Amino acid sequence: MEDFTGGVGEMYEVKKAPKNFYEILGKALERGSMVGCSIDTSSAAESEARTPFGLIKGHAYSVTGIDEVSYQGRKVQLIRPRNPWGQVEWNGRWSDNSSEWQSVSPSERKRLCQTVLDDGEFWMNFEDFKTHFDKVEICNLTPDALEDNATNKWEVTVHQGSWVRGSTAGGCRNFLDTFWTNPQIKLRLTEKDDGQDECTFIAALMQKNRRKLRKLGAEMLTIGYAIYESPSKDGHLNKDFFRYHPSKARSKTYINLREVSDRVKLPPGDYVIVPTTFEPHQEADFCLRIFSEKKAITEDVDENVDINLPEPPKPTPPQQETEEEKQFRELFKQVAGEDMEITAEELEYVLNAVLKKAKDIKFKKVSLMTCRNIISLMDSSGNGKLEFNEFKIFWDKLKKWLSIYVHFDSDHSGTMSSYELRSALTDAGFQLNNYLLQLIVLRYSDDGFQIDFDDFLNCLIRLENASRVFLALSKKNREFINLNINEFITLTMNI
Repeated sequence: MEDFTGGVGEMYEVKKAPKNFYEILGKALERGSMVGCSIDTSSAAESEARTPFGLIKGHAYSVTGIDEVSYQGRKVQLIRPRNPWGQVEWNGRWSDNSSEWQSVSPSERKRLCQTVLDDGEFWMNFEDFKTHFDKVEICNLTPDALEDNATNKWEVTVHQGSWVRGSTAGGCRNFLDTFWTNPQIKLRLTEKDDGQDECTFIAALMQKNRRKLRKLGAEMLTIGYAIYESPSKDGHLNKDFFRYHPSKARSKTYINLREVSDRVKLPPGDYVIVPTTFEPHQEADFCLRIFSEKKAITEDVDENVDINLPEPPKPTPPQQETEEEKQFRELFKQVAGEDMEITAEELEYVLNAVLKKAKDIKFKKVSLMTCRNIISLMDSSGNGKLEFNEFKIFWDKLKKWLSIYVHFDSDHSGTMSSYELRSALTDAGFQLNNYLLQLIVLRYSDDGFQIDFDDFLNCLIRLENASRVFLALSKKNREFINLNINEFITLTMNI
């Protein structure tokens, strides 16, 4: 039904259905949803077998109506299944020829379209329906699949996204260290259901293109989602939030189906939906659809690209230097020589000598190209060398970056997980969106999604260089070439 209509499916085990199951079916039919039901079989021999009550096992019935009727001073809940054969009908209570209809007025019978015909369509008591039927399937249709004059329609929003290994493929809540890196979608519920205190919606998560990728060896991934109450602050929720806040709702199970969908009722408010694979590091594209009774507002929670770098400190006059600064100047003089300027080659020697002695980081080598990039970043005079004050400012940056790197090396392995990169870059003054993070992880992480310090250093230098060039462009020039900070950094990280 989903493939033919583009709708969202739900399946209910009738014996385990929620208390408001009758209400769910009524609202589904009001909104033009396709509803089917069936009776389970215990063996192949029972398929299409007829029960003493005129029902067929292993048979696909549709549900065409649901209503209440006054009977002997009380309301009775009825449901109308239809046998597509056009014959063989229920013969129990409220069947076409049952005595119960004698107590119902002709006008009421006419309203319910009750007829005595062997046409396959029949009414039955809802309690009998729950006793005899085992499964109900509902396919909720999008508004464009319904007639224009339909009075009740689902409100539908659709979000496309991806789980990318090393950056946004964080796995389920069992993997707290990476769970928070998954894509996050904000959901705002503002209107209660008619006559209710809560808001009803269906969240359907589909993994895309798996059938097409099967020939390449791709299997269906195990997927699901969790829903959290959103705090007042905007932006991507971090690890600590998920550590201390339980989910308000989640998919009933993680399962390797093409689509997982569940009906959810929550009070009005702001929520965040986190769609995930069960295991981390599993890549796929996904589609998240929200079908709500009332209008719901959704948006992707992705950071706006923003750069927040402190202004470099003004140089200290020699006569005002502290004892520590004087010692630092003497060390600089020993490396730089009488001209008191460091070349890229001299900077390469100093950085490799110092960083190789650092015990709490894994380090390969600072390349000559990296040192030239550092000089490009710090050289205010344009002579291709670093003067003492320029070197001192860079040294302070380096100490800060080392501190950030060690802080986010959570397992003390000497390397940093690529999943921690978002937080580390934020601490360094760079707020990036998912796409930029994916580019950086692709370029700087290894096969195990770890980032060495020299790669981290390279990344920060490129980001700061790109930011300074962008900010140096006049606003008029940026408008002329129609370029924003996100596009500019994306361009430079791709070079």
